Amino acid sequence: MQVLRQFLLLPLVAALALAEDNSIQSTGVPRCGASLQELNKALRIQLNANANCVWQIQRNANKKIRLIFSSFKFAPSSSCETESIKVYDGPSTNSPLLGQVCNNTDAVPVLQSSSNSLTFHITTNSMAFARNFFVFYYFFSPETKIENCGGQLTGPNGTFTTPNYPASYPAFTYCVWHIQTAKNSKINLQFQDFFLELDQNCQFDFTAVYDGLTTNTGLIGKVCGRAQPTFESSSNVMTVVLSTDYANSYRGFSAQYTSAPLPGPVEPDMFLTCSSVSMKIVLSKSYLASLGYNETRLQLNDPSCSPVITNSVIFSFPLASCGTMKKEEGQSITYTNIISLSATGNIITRQKSIQIIAKCKMENNSTLEVIYVTKNNIIQNATAVGRYNVSMSFYDSASFSKPIRQSPYYVDLNQTLFAEVSLHSTDPNLLVFVDTCIASPQPDFGSLTYDLIRSGCKKDDTVVTYPPLKHYGRFKFNAFRFLRSFPSVYLQCDILICDSNNTNSRCTEGCISRQKRAISSYTWKTNTVVGPIRLKRDLRSADHLESLTKVDAEGTQSLQQYSFYTLSFVVLLSNIILVVGVILKYHKRQTGYGYQKIQSSY
Repeated sequence: MQVLRQFLLLPLVAALALAEDNSIQSTGVPRCGASLQELNKALRIQLNANANCVWQIQRNANKKIRLIFSSFKFAPSSSCETESIKVYDGPSTNSPLLGQVCNNTDAVPVLQSSSNSLTFHITTNSMAFARNFFVFYYFFSPETKIENCGGQLTGPNGTFTTPNYPASYPAFTYCVWHIQTAKNSKINLQFQDFFLELDQNCQFDFTAVYDGLTTNTGLIGKVCGRAQPTFESSSNVMTVVLSTDYANSYRGFSAQYTSAPLPGPVEPDMFLTCSSVSMKIVLSKSYLASLGYNETRLQLNDPSCSPVITNSVIFSFPLASCGTMKKEEGQSITYTNIISLSATGNIITRQKSIQIIAKCKMENNSTLEVIYVTKNNIIQNATAVGRYNVSMSFYDSASFSKPIRQSPYYVDLNQTLFAEVSLHSTDPNLLVFVDTCIASPQPDFGSLTYDLIRSGCKKDDTVVTYPPLKHYGRFKFNAFRFLRSFPSVYLQCDILICDSNNTNSRCTEGCISRQKRAISSYTWKTNTVVGPIRLKRDLRSADHLESLTKVDAEGTQSLQQYSFYTLSFVVLLSNIILVVGVILKYHKRQTGYGYQKIQSSY
């Protein structure tokens, strides 16, 4: 019975979400800037390069404004200095700055004005890229309180629910729960029942979970629709947010949290974290004190890069900054920076010299982190492991501006497909090269494979590769399918990453023979997978009931908007016809009459 109820309910939920989405698409909001006076409004904003747009929200009402950026997409690798959203607490950009949203914002930004006016200003850089933002605002009275909406939870375990649960939660709701347990513990949060408005990007109603007591950073996840998600904090504090808009309310959620002790902790003297974009060095004050040094005198190769001093001394900086030295070593690349004591201006010293040398070494499929201290020729070592961040996506055209989000990606036979590999790194002197790409009908790439590119050489007649472009490797090919009725095609590519300052690197050589490849140098190698690709006729012949059941089981996060809404509408229409038929049949039995053909009087 429960399965049948969900089967009947999901199409209706999807249809309502689609109706709300369409209503937003047809609002006719100016493309770049506007003056808004409505009590509430949702804006879908699309901007290109060099945009400079201002939206002003103001209304003659004794209320405040809540502004929510539930979805935002800036140009890749953009910084806050070149591309951002700035929000001002007043009627113009001369008003006090409330906050800023950038490419690296690790939160779902929610900002509130102190009066009845608010302004936000979006600027973009010169990169050719389609930016997308979903913004929602509404006027509200702070005096209006909603029961069971947020609060402080301080016990070792507990439960909480959305307002009115299990009845529908109110519109225009913003609730924040702060959970804090005993020190040296972590929090496990489980949603036992969860039903919010269904939307692919969780733009309308959503729950956000943060690792800490603030909603400005540390986002663990954002969820909506039907699910039973679980989350875990890294410490004894966690924050949960519920945000809803004006339409399509459901029963919300019932959540339970428990606490567990953290592993017994010994504060390390020092540790180093390397990623594809940054280096982070943490030194304990007690360790520095044991050496006889004051943390205020520490500096990097570039003395202008200062540490953040709290309970520890923290240097955190982009890989290619703060005097970091880069060295190519065969098939690896090393970033090195040195922490030393700043000079005091004295002519002599009786204090032992010390250097803390931090190295991030990018090797095959991993990042090797090394940190050691030199003190009178004594070296102490510490190591860890990480990796570069590389991804691959399909795009809808040769402009590579609009990625394909749906999976599976349904295409026509012989349709041109555009693929891009992206390296996510702050080092501008890296180059991406697509060395080898193979296709397979299976995601594990077993015995049946087909070469598209091998050692930089095109093995398929339809393949066209684009010249290397910094952090992007691009190519296109025509869609095909494997024989023997395999429905899917997966793509796996070997990616080489080189130092762009090396004009003789493997990334600049293009197609080479196997013999020459053995002596070619590159910095780092990994592989990435994308797929599946399926033909559109497979989409048309798919079994509707099986697809819907699969969607419900796997959760709403992976729903693809177009195919899901189309399927939901068909199932909903079928259910209506079925119910009408049952009612007519029941009515026929009650009256004791059968169906007869009515004779025409003409």
